Order: sequence, then C-alpha cells, then structure tokens
Amino acid sequence: MMPATVDATAVAALSDESLDWRYKGLPSQWWGRTPAQVCAAGVDPFADGAVGPLCVLRESALAHNLSTMAEWCRDRGVELAPHGKTHMAPQLLVRQFDAGATAVTLATISQVRTFRAFGVDRVVLANELVDDAGLRWLASELDDDPNFDLVCWVDSVRGVETMSATLADAGARRPLDVCVEVGMPGGRTGCRSDDEVDAVARAAAESGQLRLVGVAGYEAATGHDVTHEARERVRAYLRELRSSVVRLATAFQGDEVLVTAGGSTYFDVVADELTGWSGVGPVRTVLRSGCYLTHDDGLYGRTSPLADVLRPALTVWAQVTSRPEPDLALVTMGRRDVSFDQDLPVPYRMAQGGVTKLNDQHAYLRVGPDDRDRVEVGTWLEFGISHPCTVFDKWQLIPVLDDDGRVVDLVRTFF
Repeated sequence: MMPATVDATAVAALSDESLDWRYKGLPSQWWGRTPAQVCAAGVDPFADGAVGPLCVLRESALAHNLSTMAEWCRDRGVELAPHGKTHMAPQLLVRQFDAGATAVTLATISQVRTFRAFGVDRVVLANELVDDAGLRWLASELDDDPNFDLVCWVDSVRGVETMSATLADAGARRPLDVCVEVGMPGGRTGCRSDDEVDAVARAAAESGQLRLVGVAGYEAATGHDVTHEARERVRAYLRELRSSVVRLATAFQGDEVLVTAGGSTYFDVVADELTGWSGVGPVRTVLRSGCYLTHDDGLYGRTSPLADVLRPALTVWAQVTSRPEPDLALVTMGRRDVSFDQDLPVPYRMAQGGVTKLNDQHAYLRVGPDDRDRVEVGTWLEFGISHPCTVFDKWQLIPVLDDDGRVVDLVRTFF
C-alpha cells in the first residue's frame, strides 16, 4: 500500500487565514491576526481574553495517543484508516498519516469532497454510494487523478446495479473498488445472510464498472457493551465476516484482499479475529477507529481497549454565571457547545457533584458541600467530554495548548 498523502500547501494555508468574529470563544484581540502569528507568540487564550465557552485540545495528550495507537497497530499487524468524520480537520489527519495511518475513513461523499480539497488520496468511504451526482463527481475525480484511490461498500444487488448504471452513463474510465458489507442482525447496513453476501459479491465482480476487492463490516452497530457476553457476540459476528472472506476467496479482483472493521470500542477483538490469514492470498486488515486520537472521559473512557493508556485530549472550558441555590451552579456551556448524545460533560477538579442537565446555552451543575466556596460566579471550570465526534462539529477553530496552557496550534474543522 502506497503511503497516503495530503496537499501540504493547502493545509499550511490554513495558518495564514485571518481570524475574526466567526470563531467563537477566541479572544477578540486575535482578530486580524493569523493562526501562525498567534502560535508564534505562544499566548495563553484565557489571559488574552477568551470568552466562555471555549473548546481546547491538549498537545501532550494528542501526541501520546497518536504514538500509542500507531505502536498498537504495528504490534498486531493491522493498518489504520481513522474515521475522519470524528474531527473533519485536515491538520489532525496529517498527524495521523505521519504516525502511520494508510487512509482516511469517511461516511459521506460531502466529507470525501472536503478532504479531496486538501489533496487526500487514500479514502475508505464506509457506505454504499448510490447518489447519482456523487457517483458522477467521484468518477470524474478518479479519472482525473490516477493517484487517488477510494473504496466503498456494496450491500445489495440493487445498489450494485444502480452504481454500475450511473458509472457507465458517466463514462467512467476506472472501475470503482468495492467491499461487500456483512451486516449484523438488528444492526445498521450490510447483508444479513451468506446467500445475500454471495449474491452481492457476485454482482459486483460481474460488473464492468466495479471491482470487488474485499469484505467490510462494523462490529459496534448494535452498541458499545463491553460485557463478556457482548464481546462474544462481536466475536461471532467477526467470524461470520471472516468466513465470508474465505468463501469468496476466488471472487476478489485485486492483488490483495481488503478486510476492514474496527471502530473505537472493539478494535482489539477485530485484530484477534481478522488477522492470521492463510489460503486466501495477501490480506490487509484495516481498522477504522477514529476516537482514539482525543479519547474522552465518557463512552470511550469506559469502553476503549486502551482506556487505561489513552489520555483525554479534548475539553471544554466554561464560566459559572449564576449560583441561584447552594448546591446549584449554572455554567455558560450547553448543547450548542458540548456533546450530550452519550453522556453529559464531566467537571474536572471537583470533589462532588456533576452536570445534571443541559439547555442550549446552559449547564446545570450540582455542587457538593466541599466545592461550594470554590465554585463562585465567574469561576472558570474545565469539563471532560464523552463522544468527541459530537463536540468537534460545534467548533470551527480549536486552540491546541501545551502543558503550560499556551497555544501551539489552531485546528480548523470543516463540518
């Protein structure tokens, strides 16, 4: 597999864009300056006049998580194509590629177009693409750039027929690489039986517009339970995926077979079950974990196989704006600023209490007796988050801070 590349000039240009009022939380004295100038000055955003809430990244935690996951993958002989929808930040993807990631995983054609604008040339599109306009754009992109590789899923004969007809009508010169997707009962997308897997694979292999290169799946489609029973169900599913690879061994049309699964909860089980191949030909096992980069203090703090090793890197700071009751504080952070789809934010450095509810712009913070004298109106508090995907999408520009709280980078997101 050729190393993935990014247009370094396009990414570097982000550091030369002028800052202004569009980027919430940042100090107004940064307006008119560029990220490069702010970083060169090594400023503290709070000392410079940040207004709450403010989302930040921690450089030391990012660097630690990047190296930890890269080493883990190397030790187990698997590749990593991290899910770019987590952050939608080309600057962070560059660091993931530099650490050894071989592609980026994306969920929609719009996300593909975003990363293509930054020259990303290795993409896993983890869905069946049946959008007519999207397929036509993709066919043009593949034909115009021989170095651009993309693989997506197929999970129905109808999908194969739709994709093939559109690509043929568009005059596509390159076939589109596809993996047949094996689904879970009660889960999300994917074929639900061996017969369906085989029929879809056969249709893709017979299409002149598609090229069958592997098998894909997603083992957390029914949840993130990490009990023994749940992990055994995941193992059983992955063994079905493995058996599909063996059964279809002669149908694959590439020089090697792509086998891919692995979100951020069960990637250890994926590495156990989908490596050690024989009798199939060269096999690349590719994980698609995305949340390892920032980790969290909630969902993945409980469920990641590396929960005891990875460090939370993404937090949100907010101020106490009201203390209407002895055990209640209202904080300037709400559903427009922080995730709430998995767990509520976690206050750092508080002995008792926690967030009990979020409004659009307020958090309700229960304050225990030991913290009442410290949690006063105007106090800045830092909150850990759960599920980073739904924090990143609320922030267009996020300061990266060193261990002294000074800005070393400003990360731009594109949602």
